[in-house]
Amino acid sequence: QLQLVESGGGLVQPGGSLRLSCAASGFTLDYYAIGWFRQAPGKEREGVSCIGSGGGSTNYADSVKGRFTISRDNAKNTVYLQMSSLKPEDTAVYYCAARRLLRFCTPRDDYYNTWGQGTQVTVSS
Repeated sequence: QLQLVESGGGLVQPGGSLRLSCAASGFTLDYYAIGWFRQAPGKEREGVSCIGSGGGSTNYADSVKGRFTISRDNAKNTVYLQMSSLKPEDTAVYYCAARRLLRFCTPRDDYYNTWGQGTQVTVSS
């Protein structure tokens, strides 16, 4: 059974950093593109970043470029989202999602068909 589990969320002050993890089970993560998405209360889900399958491309929303970095560790079957210079507007539930064999990824949620349960990120002083 394909499963994604996010972790690493929490409360952080503005300007701080967090690293989110997306751990996969039941499949080899390298064969899949992974997207990170977020949804704040009362707002639509937003694509944040993605990384393509098999060493493919990375992609970032303009709102996080230069502050967030996506990476994967195939040995651990995990994708990470390193978030720095966090702002209150980054507060949301963050989800990771998978799509098989998508080398040139896009952070559009309709491209992905396996989703994790989400992890809360709160940026507040």
